[in-house]
Amino acid sequence: MAKDRHAGLGVPPQAEDFSAWYNELVVKAELADRAPIRGAMVIRPYGYRIWELLQAELDRRFKDTGHLNAYFPLLIPMSYLQREAEHVEGFSPELAVVTHAGGKELEEPLVVRPTSETVIGDMMSRWISSYRDLPMLLNQWANVVRWELRPRLFLRTTEFLWQEGHTAHADEDDARAETLRMLGVYAEVARDVAAMPVIEGEKTAGERFPGAVATYTIEAMMRDGRALQSGTSHYLGTNFAKGFDITFQDADGQLQYCHTTSWGVSTRMIGAVIMAHGDDAGLVLPPRLAPHQVVIVPIGHKEADVRAAAHRLADECRRLGVRAHVDERDASPGFKFNDWELKGVPLRVELGPRDLATGTAVLVQRVEGEGKENVTLSELAAAIPARLDRYHDQLIARASRFRDERRAKVDEWSEFVRQVAIGFADALHCGRPDCEDDIKAETTATPRCIPPDLPDENGMCIRCDQPSAYGRRVVFGRAY
Repeated sequence: MAKDRHAGLGVPPQAEDFSAWYNELVVKAELADRAPIRGAMVIRPYGYRIWELLQAELDRRFKDTGHLNAYFPLLIPMSYLQREAEHVEGFSPELAVVTHAGGKELEEPLVVRPTSETVIGDMMSRWISSYRDLPMLLNQWANVVRWELRPRLFLRTTEFLWQEGHTAHADEDDARAETLRMLGVYAEVARDVAAMPVIEGEKTAGERFPGAVATYTIEAMMRDGRALQSGTSHYLGTNFAKGFDITFQDADGQLQYCHTTSWGVSTRMIGAVIMAHGDDAGLVLPPRLAPHQVVIVPIGHKEADVRAAAHRLADECRRLGVRAHVDERDASPGFKFNDWELKGVPLRVELGPRDLATGTAVLVQRVEGEGKENVTLSELAAAIPARLDRYHDQLIARASRFRDERRAKVDEWSEFVRQVAIGFADALHCGRPDCEDDIKAETTATPRCIPPDLPDENGMCIRCDQPSAYGRRVVFGRAY
């Protein structure tokens, strides 16, 4: 019996079950599917195209800031991770370890790459000898494996794709400047490409990357009020340099340890885009990450003149740099409209014989549009780039309003509990890990970051009777 291709396009309402909405949408919008291996995913072409577009935006910015792409091994000797004690302790629960290969037990177990600070540190120690070799600015596009207990497509999977930048510098000032520069690149891409407003700031000690001196993050709010860490940048000090003997001779001939950094964004960003913009009808893709920025649906698609006009319009759009697609599937117009709404296409053009006769077409914007518009066909292609830019601005404005309505400064514990149930709470905090644990146990909220743009402020911790530690408020929220 043939499957009903018109059935099953809907997803559960967000208000009813946000988690179920997300899980079903990822599959129904053909972004990804579950792999045979527990916790792993197969990224389908539509989802992978979003990753390619994000990757291109990031890669261009990395190259513009002087970084070079390289590639390092997937398998890392266990002894490498053990050279930085805090690093191996932080990753131990998530490691996948190879103990046998070639039909026999290995002399030393190999770890399937959870991150590459160790192996890249070893290679840097071979490649750096003088201050003239610095700074060394490297980036790797790769897959990594972290054994997740509670996997979710794109957000937490056993294997995922990412980029990891690794740099070495002659002094702390240069390395810290690099750490913040790359955080700024992530914030720019989130804002200008993914249409997501983010909060930038430093992680508390309890939330730092294992082995880092300081970790910085961009935090976005999803449409259920939860936070999603969307990119991180780490100043590693000389911790890894000492573990891997990354040294250089300075201008005076003295041997010095390098200061290193690492920073990364992963396919988790696709999950952020889904949850920051999506609605009950499905995906809402920001135009600069949409595989198809405009879809043209010929109505009466078997009529040659309608098809020809649709393809002419698509070609005009492509010449203007717009990603255009003509949907000629053998399905009803209603099915196609619902399908492209589910898949979040920013603009849809409906073109039929009557439209062709009047020299017009119907233009529909995915959200916050003015309903269906009749647009002069000869002027449509030229108008689309500006419409896409305006649509991007509308999405980021909508996401900013949503976040600002759900973020508040709080000074009482009861206020804090109510606020983190719906969004972000800016509160004073003592900085003690055991206090963070108490807050998490009672509310499931964690400190997301300490934004540098908040005013200087001191007082008592929101949870305990200890004085605040950071000189400003900390943003707390429940997180994915």
